[in-house]
Amino acid sequence: MKLAQRVSALTPSTTLAITAKAKELKEQGHDVIGLGAGEPDFNTPQYIIDAAVRSMEEGHTKYTPSGGLPALKKAVIEKFKEDQGLDYAPSEIIVGTGAKHILYTLFQALLDEADEVIIPTPYWVSYPEQVKLAGGEPVYVEGLESNDFKITAEQLEAVITPKTKAVIINSPSNPTGSLYSKEELKQLGDVCLKHDILIVSDEIYEKLVYGEVTHTSIAEVSDELKRQTVVVNGVSKSHSMTGWRIGYAAGPAELIKAMTNLASHSTSNPTTSAQYGAIAAYTEDDGSVEVMRSAFEDRLNKVYEKLVAIPGVSCVKPKGAFYLFPNVSEAAKLNGYDDVDKWVEALLAEEKVALVPGSGFGAPHNVRLSYATSLEALEEALIRIERFVRAKTK
Repeated sequence: MKLAQRVSALTPSTTLAITAKAKELKEQGHDVIGLGAGEPDFNTPQYIIDAAVRSMEEGHTKYTPSGGLPALKKAVIEKFKEDQGLDYAPSEIIVGTGAKHILYTLFQALLDEADEVIIPTPYWVSYPEQVKLAGGEPVYVEGLESNDFKITAEQLEAVITPKTKAVIINSPSNPTGSLYSKEELKQLGDVCLKHDILIVSDEIYEKLVYGEVTHTSIAEVSDELKRQTVVVNGVSKSHSMTGWRIGYAAGPAELIKAMTNLASHSTSNPTTSAQYGAIAAYTEDDGSVEVMRSAFEDRLNKVYEKLVAIPGVSCVKPKGAFYLFPNVSEAAKLNGYDDVDKWVEALLAEEKVALVPGSGFGAPHNVRLSYATSLEALEEALIRIERFVRAKTK
């Protein structure tokens, strides 16, 4: 069978590949510590589960509007007003089956063949693939480690061409945990306004920020930037609802309508009971979100210094999300590896610690380490990594 060229050209997910290998070793009886998780290790708060169950018991088990329940759109609108001071109409909101599918639908609705989308590196693994699936061309701009992996307005300006259609901004970032300030966003936004480039602002980790910093949406910087921006968010990370698959976008009504029409022919609607759970997530609050955020911050502060104390490892301390993204190229060289991917494979084989190679994120010198796992597992993993580096130093 000959498969479609568009899927044959896809790059396999490095996250899923390392997870599959770790699972295989676990099934063989090995004590594997997996630090590749892209989801909180907390269960969904009980009040959200109860709301979803109650919705099914009350008979809410049928189709909903393709763009989401009006009550959920209302809750999302209130969330934007309360958190960012932004006003949206229901026609400017679409709810979909997770933020990932929202992004997929967005690029399908936006891009024509050979349109360019600027993607800062390191990037979340699905951005380039989704752009390519829509017939677009990813254009990469390196966020330098010396600048907390963030790109500058000058870098953005330098890669814009007549084919540039959009730029993706992910703040807080997966995989780096970096966070753009309001001034940095304004500078990037001014470039986008100058060239009439759509801003795709992925804010899925918005609620998970640490220290004295605060999250700013580029859409709240000015009215002009709000009109130029599609904000993508969801309840997966903030409320530990990854499996529920509820995400949403807020942006220009014309684009949202096109995305809704496309969704009507692909998913029909987001899962009904999950939508009722998301309504509860945004209209009720038992403190669970802050408990989880605080736990992540505590883990980060306890393991960061231990990580950077490992020979050959350096790491920018993240300000958000739940990932560390250390540069381990020197550690790999100490162990005789020029290729960090091979070092990761050896670490898994010998010490049974699963990390995600940074090559899948466009950063081949780094690895992604998730601290969305227990502190005990994190500390044991760092002991094993240090032992591996010191024992194999050549």
